[in-house]
Amino acid sequence: MVKVAIVYHSGFGHTERLAQFVAKGVSDAGAVSSLHNTDDLQRPDAGPWEILASADAIVFGSATYMGAASASFKGFADASSKVYKEHGWKDKLAAGFTNSGTPSGDKAATLNQFIVLACQHGMNWVSPAFKPGYSLTSHDYDTAINRTGHYTGVGTQSFTDHGPEDSPNSAELETGRLLGVRVAEATQRWNGA
Repeated sequence: MVKVAIVYHSGFGHTERLAQFVAKGVSDAGAVSSLHNTDDLQRPDAGPWEILASADAIVFGSATYMGAASASFKGFADASSKVYKEHGWKDKLAAGFTNSGTPSGDKAATLNQFIVLACQHGMNWVSPAFKPGYSLTSHDYDTAINRTGHYTGVGTQSFTDHGPEDSPNSAELETGRLLGVRVAEATQRWNGA
C-alpha cells in the first residue's frame, strides 16, 4: 500500500482543516496518509523525517501569508537541505495546496514555491487536473470545485472572520479531498501498485 505524507503549516487552523481533507482523499483512494506540521520539522536532526523518507509521495501545504508560504513552512524547506544533499526524495511524487483570506491572495506564488522545492529535490509534480469550477454564469460559486481556478495545486479561501469549523467551505474542502484522491491514485500508478 502506498504512503502519502502531508506536510503543512496552519496559523489559525483553516489550512490544517484543508490538510485533513487532503488526507481523507488519500485514504479514500486506498493509500495510507500521515499528517505532519512543519513546526515539528524545523531542524534536519529532529522531527518525523524518517516518515517522509519512507513515503512514496509528499504533499506540501501552507497558508499564504504576504504572497508566500508561512515562515514555518520555509523553515521546513530550509531544514530539508540535508535530504536534498542525499537525494532522499528523488523520484517521489509531490503536490501542493494553500489557503488564504481572499479568492486570489497571491496563492500561485505559494504553489510555485512548492513546485520549486519539489523540483530541487528531484520529485515529480502532480497537478490536481481539475476543470474550472466557476467559469460559467450557470455555476454556483459557493458549491464549485476549484472555484478559484488554480491548476498547479489547490488554492482555497477562508474568510478571516470565520473559524476553521466553517471556513473553508464544503466545496473547498472537497477540492482538497479530490487532490488527495488524485495524488494517491497517481502514486499507485507510479509505483505499479
